Amino acid sequence: MSRPPSIHENPMPHYRAVAAPAPSTPQRIGVLLVNLGTPDAPSYFAVRRYLRAFLGDRRVIDVSPLLWKPLLHGVILNFRPLRTAAKYRAIWTSEGSPIAVYSQRLAAKVGARLGARLGDGVRVRLAMTYGNPSIAAGIDWFAGQNVRRLVVLPMYPQYCSSTTGSVFDATARVLSRWRWIPETRFVNDYHDDPGYLDALAARIEAQWAANGERSHLLLSYHGIPVEYVAGNDPYQAQAEATTHGVVARLKLAPDQWSHSYQSRFGPVQWLQPYTEDTLRALAGRGVRRLTVISPSFAVDCLETLEEIEMEYRSKFLEFGGEHIEMVPALNDDDRHAELLASVATRHLQGWI
Repeated sequence: MSRPPSIHENPMPHYRAVAAPAPSTPQRIGVLLVNLGTPDAPSYFAVRRYLRAFLGDRRVIDVSPLLWKPLLHGVILNFRPLRTAAKYRAIWTSEGSPIAVYSQRLAAKVGARLGARLGDGVRVRLAMTYGNPSIAAGIDWFAGQNVRRLVVLPMYPQYCSSTTGSVFDATARVLSRWRWIPETRFVNDYHDDPGYLDALAARIEAQWAANGERSHLLLSYHGIPVEYVAGNDPYQAQAEATTHGVVARLKLAPDQWSHSYQSRFGPVQWLQPYTEDTLRALAGRGVRRLTVISPSFAVDCLETLEEIEMEYRSKFLEFGGEHIEMVPALNDDDRHAELLASVATRHLQGWI
């Protein structure tokens, strides 16, 4: 008859002791850049795993699990991956998912800039809230680099509970099981950072210069349910502030630009005006040529490359438009890398 383990043996401790770095490793600062995530492949089962994590996050779908989980596991996860996988296949590259490819390139550039400024005392790592590379893997890697102070920088210019809040939750879950926790700072947003607004305006100007003309500008942001804003989520106000900062830099008159929200999901009311309705209204009033940018996405992804570039292009032409041009996200542009390096440096004050 086996005896129960002694309290002093503690075979399965709740808190983790992270691997100690080599004694000669200097103490460092870590900067964790976090984006949303992507399936590992554009296949049914890879997309299903990704959607299970994404749509299973209550920050994303704030509905009682008693109501949501049966619908998610019984209906949505059986059928939605088929359609979503086809969309991913339409944008997948030889290097992989665009959001992963651009995010990795961007993180490398941010790391190079911070390394040039701060030397060997800083490490930069990319992580995804859902999928790979995970936040847990990134923080574990930092432990091996003797990171004693950590800045978490979500790659969402505008704060939103569904995105920025999820990064905080995921980071806190990982650190909550560590026996020793690094001193940590969390970046909420950079929606009105002059460097961010300048980079967006420059991206639009470059697009217009390449086309040889200016056209009506539509700034389309990822939408969120209205009830989230009613619960004091600042996303709508920050999105509008970004739009006004960009159009002011471009010196656009009120009739030369529009602001809308895309990517709604489910039967609840989301922020309006919806992008599809805005496209219909613009075509109806005689706008034939249109430039679209999505400032809420740091790098190009399914919502920009498939939803805007393919779906909304087709709809605008169907509504009577003649030409629609999508401005690429900031991606791994040097201005973008410099912006994020500057945001990180600002949050390192007092640590350097």
